Formats: sequence, C-alpha cells, structure tokens
Amino acid sequence: MSTASVEAASATGTAWHPSSWRDRLATQQPQWPDQASLEQVRKTLAELPPLVFAGEARQLQSRLAEACEGRAFVLQAGDCAESFDGVTADSIRDKLKVILQMAVVMAFSAGVPTVKIGRIAGQFAKPRSSSTEVVGNVELPSFRGHMVNDINFSEHSRTADAERLVRAYHQSASTLNLLRAFTKGGYADLRQVHLWNQEFIAASPEGQRYEKVADGIDSALRFMAACGISTDAPELHQVDFYTSHEALVLDYEEALTRQDSITGQWYDCSAHMLWIGERTRQRDGAHVEFMRGIKNPLGCKLGPSASPAEVLELCEILNPDGIPGRLTLISRMGADKVPETLPPLLAAARDAGHPVLWECDPMHGNTYTTDGGRKTRHFEDVVKEIDGYFSAHSEAGTWPGGVHLEITGDDVTECVGGAEAISDDDLERRYETMCDPRLNGAQSLELAFRVAERLSV
Repeated sequence: MSTASVEAASATGTAWHPSSWRDRLATQQPQWPDQASLEQVRKTLAELPPLVFAGEARQLQSRLAEACEGRAFVLQAGDCAESFDGVTADSIRDKLKVILQMAVVMAFSAGVPTVKIGRIAGQFAKPRSSSTEVVGNVELPSFRGHMVNDINFSEHSRTADAERLVRAYHQSASTLNLLRAFTKGGYADLRQVHLWNQEFIAASPEGQRYEKVADGIDSALRFMAACGISTDAPELHQVDFYTSHEALVLDYEEALTRQDSITGQWYDCSAHMLWIGERTRQRDGAHVEFMRGIKNPLGCKLGPSASPAEVLELCEILNPDGIPGRLTLISRMGADKVPETLPPLLAAARDAGHPVLWECDPMHGNTYTTDGGRKTRHFEDVVKEIDGYFSAHSEAGTWPGGVHLEITGDDVTECVGGAEAISDDDLERRYETMCDPRLNGAQSLELAFRVAERLSV
C-alpha cells in the first residue's frame, strides 16, 4: 500500500489504531469464556511498564537493515513454545549459551556479523491446526500455549484463562531481566567462549570443533593485545540480544502497544520484533491489520502456498515506505519444495524493488509423525532446506539474510539424525517439548557449522 493509499484509507475511516484489528476477522484466537475477566486483564496489562523500549526496536531495525543489504546475517532461534515451568535461570542461560555459540561459529567462520534474536520472553502461544483435541471419547479445546491454557487434558486445564496473559507478562519480564544481565554483565564476553561449551556438547564432535574456533578467538585477542590494539571495546565484552515472538494473541499485543514519547509512533512493547504466522497472514485479516501499524521490525512466515502476488501485497501493506530492516519474510517451504516454490517469491520482491530481508525457517515444513506417534524432524531435512534456500538466493542474486530455528540448550531427543544419529526409537528418552520438536544443543551447533560453510562460499 503506497503512502497515497494509506492517506486514502485514512480518509475513508480505516486509519490504523491499536484496536483497529477488531474490525477484521481474527483467526487462531482463544475462546475466552469470561469477557469481564478479559477486559480487566487488558486494563491491567495496559498499565504495566513496557517490556522493551521503542529505541531498542529501532536499534534492531537498523541492524536488520544491514542484513537486508547483505552486510550481516540473522540468527533467530529459541523454543517452539516457552513454558511457565521452564523459566529458570539455568534454562535461560543454557539457551543463551547455544545461541551465542552458534553466532560465534557463524561470525568467526564466515566473517559475517551475526544479529542475535531469541524466540524468547514472550513465545507462550501457538497456533493449532484444529481448535479441539480428541482423546478416547473426550473432546476438549486444543492446547494453545501457556499464555492461554494448560497442556494437561482436562476440562479445567484446557479452558482459556485470561489471567494467564498477566502471568506471561511477568514471566517475560523475568526472562528479559536475566538476558540483559547475562549479555551486558560479562557473561557474553568473548574471553568466555570456552565456558559456553556445555559438558554434553563439549564431548560431541561439534563441541570439539567449536573448541578450535574458541582457541582461534583466544589467539586473535592475544594478537590484538600484542599489537597494542585495545581489547577493551564494549563489542568484545557484551552483545546486543533481541527478543521476538509470534504476535498471535491480539488482546495481549494490543494491551502492550504504547505510543513512543519521542517519535509519537506506536510500538508493541512486548518484544523487539514480532512476526505473523503462516496461518494468520491473511492480507485482510486482523493480524496483518494490527502489525501494519506498529513500528517494530516485523516478520511474516511464508509457506509453500504463498504466491508472488500475495508476497507483493504483504510488502505493500506491511512496509509501504520501503524501509530496509522493517520487513523480514521467513520462508518455511519444506526441503523438497524449496527449489520450486521459493525462487518465484525472491524474484517478485527483487523485481518490485522491495527491500526485503529473507530468513529460512527449515523446521516447520519438515515435521512428520513417527509410527510411535511422536512429531519429529530429521536433521538432514533441515540442512537440505537450508541448502535449497542458499541455492535459490544464489540463482536470484539476492542475499540469504538469516535462519529461523527452534532449538533448546537442553540435551533432549526430539529431532532425529545429526552426528549423534538420534533415531525414532531414541525419541522417548528425553522428549520434553511443549509442542513441536527442537534441535538439541549439539544438533544446533552442528547446524551452525553447516550454515557457516554455506556463508563462506
């Protein structure tokens, strides 16, 4: 939508406001049984301090603009769905460890600055393919993440509870507090790279390969000091780490949207970056309507059904002024579909001159269910989709700007394959995800090396 179109929309009474999404069809929303409670929760959230600040979101957008122009690479990673029970200092630290390790591997091996964004401090809600779940003869609402209901299969647990939105806010605030302490308080210091290698990862081939990278960083720092080059620069001792989640539950997102006192623009202060999912990217739907008005950096997932015309329309709606770093398109095609489905989308955005940052989500298009009933993903399918993504960009002459991954710092067995050769039979050992299968720490690090190899070509 051009500037003229926006002005015309305003003239016809469709100007944007944080609540204007309510005039559109809102899919994947919880069926709140108590509207009075929901209204009180919205008021409570609206009075709480912002979780992030507008200036931080603008800083991230400038970093994403560098990636959009081929001068950086984005690593966006974290849980499929965060758990209220999993917000502990150890779990947050271990997740951050793996992301820092992956970022170091990519930056050191490929010579590309890495923008680090977590799927964290707000990823408490998930879209579902069915609104209900049947166990035996009992049908109950589907589990939609801890922000909405509980995973236990009972009528009480599966009833949507608006009070959970307030708990999600406080859990996010606690997580952000720890992340800021870790990333700015010395833990992310490059002199600590060896300490990031957890015991169960260090014993793996990937961990041993990582130690060589860490040794190289140590040598580089010693060489700089020997040459009289100061190693006191803040960039060597702390990192910028940003948060993101899918903007799914719109009552929550609206309540945390604030008008910036400096610019007068609206920012969703629940996270630095928000994205629209594959199931909620209808151009005339409530999620696109909400997201077009906030000034945070935005993402939008694109599955194999996305057409060039849809992509161009989304670009016009979500980034009408063509601002680099404003819009990230996240392809999630499936390993076998990338060669056919991604190139037309790349060509359409390129030829129309839209400054799109592209990411690859190699997880969601490669999920399958084992004979034992477990959802999983094969590591080689994840790698295959990333390879297809890089090849498509090479042919199109566009920059493969990043990857979007579901990972954990824990030693889980949820995705098969990788150097550990996890099999379907191994999944029962440590299958702990709240929803979709995640790469464990060793698999995540192995994938980082594979991505770095493609970046180095």
